Amino acid sequence: MKIVIVDDHPLVRKGLAAVISMQPNVQFAGEAKNQQEALVVIEETDPDLVLLDLKLADESGLDIIKVARGRGFRSKFILLTSSATREDFLKAEEASVDGYVLKEALPEELIYAIHLVNKGRKYYDPAILENKLREDAGNLTDDLTPKEKEVLVELGQGACNREIASRLFISEFTVKKHVSQILAKLRLADRTQAALYANAIGLAKYEPTNMV
Repeated sequence: MKIVIVDDHPLVRKGLAAVISMQPNVQFAGEAKNQQEALVVIEETDPDLVLLDLKLADESGLDIIKVARGRGFRSKFILLTSSATREDFLKAEEASVDGYVLKEALPEELIYAIHLVNKGRKYYDPAILENKLREDAGNLTDDLTPKEKEVLVELGQGACNREIASRLFISEFTVKKHVSQILAKLRLADRTQAALYANAIGLAKYEPTNMV
Protein backbone atom coordinates (compact mmCIF):
# COMPACT_ATOMS: atom_id res chain seq x y z
CA MET A 1 0.00 0.00 0.00
CA LYS A 2 1.50 3.33 -1.10
CA ILE A 3 0.59 6.37 0.99
CA VAL A 4 1.10 10.09 0.39
CA ILE A 5 0.91 12.66 3.20
CA VAL A 6 -0.37 16.19 2.66
CA ASP A 7 -0.03 18.65 5.55
CA ASP A 8 1.32 22.17 5.83
CA HIS A 9 3.25 21.40 9.04
CA PRO A 10 6.63 19.69 8.46
CA LEU A 11 6.68 18.06 11.91
CA VAL A 12 3.25 16.53 11.34
CA ARG A 13 4.39 15.11 8.00
CA LYS A 14 7.53 13.65 9.58
CA GLY A 15 5.57 12.13 12.45
CA LEU A 16 3.01 10.53 10.17
CA ALA A 17 5.73 9.25 7.87
CA ALA A 18 7.48 7.63 10.83
CA VAL A 19 4.29 5.89 11.95
CA ILE A 20 3.52 4.65 8.44
CA SER A 21 7.05 3.45 7.73
CA MET A 22 6.94 1.14 10.74
CA GLN A 23 4.03 -0.84 9.29
CA PRO A 24 4.57 -3.97 7.18
CA ASN A 25 3.34 -3.84 3.59
CA VAL A 26 2.93 -0.06 3.79
CA GLN A 27 5.12 2.32 1.80
CA PHE A 28 5.51 6.05 2.44
CA ALA A 29 5.43 7.30 -1.17
CA GLY A 30 5.74 11.07 -0.79
CA GLU A 31 4.61 14.27 0.89
CA ALA A 32 3.29 17.72 0.06
CA LYS A 33 2.39 20.93 1.87
CA ASN A 34 -0.21 22.41 -0.47
CA GLN A 35 -2.57 21.63 -3.33
CA GLN A 36 -0.09 22.22 -6.13
CA GLU A 37 2.53 19.91 -4.62
CA ALA A 38 -0.09 17.35 -3.65
CA LEU A 39 -1.44 16.95 -7.18
CA VAL A 40 2.08 16.57 -8.56
CA VAL A 41 2.99 13.89 -5.99
CA ILE A 42 -0.28 12.03 -6.52
CA GLU A 43 0.25 12.01 -10.27
CA GLU A 44 3.86 10.86 -9.98
CA THR A 45 3.36 8.13 -7.35
CA ASP A 46 -0.24 6.97 -7.99
CA PRO A 47 -0.77 6.20 -4.27
CA ASP A 48 -3.40 3.83 -2.94
CA LEU A 49 -4.25 6.29 -0.19
CA VAL A 50 -3.70 9.95 0.65
CA LEU A 51 -3.65 11.29 4.21
CA LEU A 52 -4.39 14.99 4.07
CA ASP A 53 -5.14 17.82 6.43
CA LEU A 54 -8.56 19.42 6.10
CA LYS A 55 -7.09 22.92 6.41
CA LEU A 56 -3.85 23.75 4.61
CA ALA A 57 -2.95 27.37 5.38
CA ASP A 58 -5.37 29.25 3.09
CA GLU A 59 -6.41 26.10 1.17
CA SER A 60 -8.78 23.22 1.85
CA GLY A 61 -7.88 19.57 1.65
CA LEU A 62 -11.34 18.98 0.18
CA ASP A 63 -10.37 20.97 -2.91
CA ILE A 64 -7.47 18.60 -3.47
CA ILE A 65 -9.85 15.66 -3.37
CA LYS A 66 -12.23 17.26 -5.87
CA VAL A 67 -9.47 18.17 -8.32
CA ALA A 68 -7.73 14.79 -7.98
CA ARG A 69 -10.92 12.86 -8.64
CA GLY A 70 -11.80 15.22 -11.47
CA ARG A 71 -8.51 14.24 -13.09
CA GLY A 72 -9.33 10.58 -12.75
CA PHE A 73 -7.00 9.69 -9.88
CA ARG A 74 -8.35 6.67 -8.03
CA SER A 75 -6.60 7.13 -4.68
CA LYS A 76 -8.62 6.88 -1.49
CA PHE A 77 -8.57 9.88 0.86
CA ILE A 78 -8.50 10.11 4.65
CA LEU A 79 -8.89 13.55 6.20
CA LEU A 80 -6.76 14.34 9.24
CA THR A 81 -8.11 17.27 11.20
CA SER A 82 -8.49 18.84 14.61
CA SER A 83 -12.04 19.91 13.70
CA ALA A 84 -14.96 17.91 15.04
CA THR A 85 -17.63 20.36 13.88
CA ARG A 86 -20.70 19.10 12.07
CA GLU A 87 -20.19 21.69 9.33
CA ASP A 88 -16.73 20.40 8.42
CA PHE A 89 -17.87 16.80 8.64
CA LEU A 90 -20.83 17.42 6.31
CA LYS A 91 -18.51 19.10 3.80
CA ALA A 92 -16.25 16.06 3.99
CA GLU A 93 -19.19 13.73 3.40
CA GLU A 94 -20.25 15.79 0.38
CA ALA A 95 -16.74 15.34 -1.01
CA SER A 96 -17.12 11.57 -0.44
CA VAL A 97 -14.02 11.22 1.72
CA ASP A 98 -13.14 7.66 2.64
CA GLY A 99 -12.10 8.43 6.20
CA TYR A 100 -12.25 11.21 8.80
CA VAL A 101 -9.70 11.02 11.63
CA LEU A 102 -9.08 13.55 14.37
CA LYS A 103 -5.45 14.50 14.94
CA GLU A 104 -5.77 13.56 18.59
CA ALA A 105 -6.22 9.92 17.57
CA LEU A 106 -3.68 7.34 18.71
CA PRO A 107 -1.27 5.93 16.10
CA GLU A 108 -2.96 2.53 16.24
CA GLU A 109 -6.32 4.15 15.51
CA LEU A 110 -4.90 5.81 12.42
CA ILE A 111 -3.35 2.55 11.24
CA TYR A 112 -6.68 0.80 11.74
CA ALA A 113 -8.41 3.50 9.69
CA ILE A 114 -5.82 3.18 6.92
CA HIS A 115 -6.24 -0.58 6.58
CA LEU A 116 -10.04 -0.34 6.76
CA VAL A 117 -10.21 2.31 4.04
CA ASN A 118 -7.73 0.40 1.90
CA LYS A 119 -10.17 -2.52 1.96
CA GLY A 120 -12.90 -0.31 0.56
CA ARG A 121 -14.66 0.57 3.81
CA LYS A 122 -15.38 3.95 5.38
CA TYR A 123 -13.86 5.08 8.68
CA TYR A 124 -15.16 7.83 10.94
CA ASP A 125 -13.37 8.82 14.14
CA PRO A 126 -15.45 7.55 17.11
CA ALA A 127 -15.86 11.10 18.44
CA ILE A 128 -17.17 12.28 15.07
CA LEU A 129 -19.33 9.21 14.70
CA GLU A 130 -20.98 9.71 18.07
CA ASN A 131 -21.91 13.33 17.28
CA LYS A 132 -23.16 12.32 13.85
CA LEU A 133 -25.27 9.52 15.20
CA ARG A 134 -27.01 11.70 17.75
CA GLU A 135 -28.09 14.09 15.03
CA ASP A 136 -29.27 11.81 12.25
CA ALA A 137 -30.04 8.54 14.02
CA GLY A 138 -33.79 8.88 13.57
CA ASN A 139 -33.67 8.92 9.78
CA LEU A 140 -31.27 6.00 9.54
CA THR A 141 -32.98 3.68 11.99
CA ASP A 142 -36.25 4.11 10.11
CA ASP A 143 -34.72 1.84 7.46
CA LEU A 144 -34.16 -1.00 9.94
CA THR A 145 -36.66 -3.82 10.34
CA PRO A 146 -37.93 -4.65 13.86
CA LYS A 147 -35.64 -7.68 13.97
CA GLU A 148 -32.62 -5.65 12.84
CA LYS A 149 -33.31 -3.18 15.64
CA GLU A 150 -33.36 -6.05 18.12
CA VAL A 151 -30.00 -7.28 16.81
CA LEU A 152 -28.60 -3.73 17.02
CA VAL A 153 -29.69 -3.54 20.66
CA GLU A 154 -27.79 -6.75 21.35
CA LEU A 155 -24.71 -5.44 19.55
CA GLY A 156 -24.85 -2.39 21.78
CA GLN A 157 -24.70 -4.70 24.79
CA GLY A 158 -21.61 -6.42 23.41
CA ALA A 159 -23.29 -9.73 22.58
CA CYS A 160 -21.64 -12.13 20.16
CA ASN A 161 -23.55 -13.83 17.34
CA ARG A 162 -24.18 -16.97 19.37
CA GLU A 163 -25.61 -14.97 22.27
CA ILE A 164 -27.79 -12.91 19.95
CA ALA A 165 -29.09 -16.04 18.26
CA SER A 166 -30.00 -17.58 21.61
CA ARG A 167 -31.71 -14.48 22.95
CA LEU A 168 -33.72 -13.76 19.80
CA PHE A 169 -34.48 -17.40 18.91
CA ILE A 170 -32.88 -17.25 15.47
CA SER A 171 -29.91 -19.01 13.89
CA GLU A 172 -26.36 -17.63 13.92
CA PHE A 173 -26.52 -17.50 10.12
CA THR A 174 -29.58 -15.25 10.36
CA VAL A 175 -27.79 -13.07 12.92
CA LYS A 176 -24.88 -12.62 10.50
CA LYS A 177 -27.29 -11.58 7.75
CA HIS A 178 -28.95 -9.06 10.04
CA VAL A 179 -25.60 -7.62 11.16
CA SER A 180 -24.53 -7.25 7.54
CA GLN A 181 -27.77 -5.45 6.70
CA ILE A 182 -27.45 -3.19 9.74
CA LEU A 183 -23.92 -2.12 8.78
CA ALA A 184 -25.00 -1.46 5.20
CA LYS A 185 -28.13 0.52 6.09
CA LEU A 186 -26.42 2.61 8.76
CA ARG A 187 -23.25 3.04 6.69
CA LEU A 188 -21.08 1.71 9.51
CA ALA A 189 -17.74 -0.04 9.15
CA ASP A 190 -17.95 -2.83 11.73
CA ARG A 191 -19.60 -4.22 14.86
CA THR A 192 -17.71 -1.81 17.08
CA GLN A 193 -19.20 1.19 15.30
CA ALA A 194 -22.63 -0.49 15.44
CA ALA A 195 -22.27 -0.88 19.21
CA LEU A 196 -21.27 2.79 19.53
CA TYR A 197 -24.25 3.70 17.42
CA ALA A 198 -26.71 1.72 19.55
CA ASN A 199 -25.44 3.31 22.75
CA ALA A 200 -25.14 6.82 21.29
CA ILE A 201 -28.82 6.91 20.30
CA GLY A 202 -30.08 5.06 23.37
CA LEU A 203 -31.53 2.24 21.31
CA ALA A 204 -31.24 -0.05 24.31
CA LYS A 205 -34.61 1.36 25.33
CA TYR A 206 -36.14 -0.34 22.30
CA GLU A 207 -38.48 -3.15 23.31
CA PRO A 208 -37.82 -6.44 21.46
CA THR A 209 -40.80 -8.08 19.79
CA ASN A 210 -39.30 -11.61 19.69
CA MET A 211 -40.60 -12.04 16.16
CA VAL A 212 -38.36 -13.92 13.70
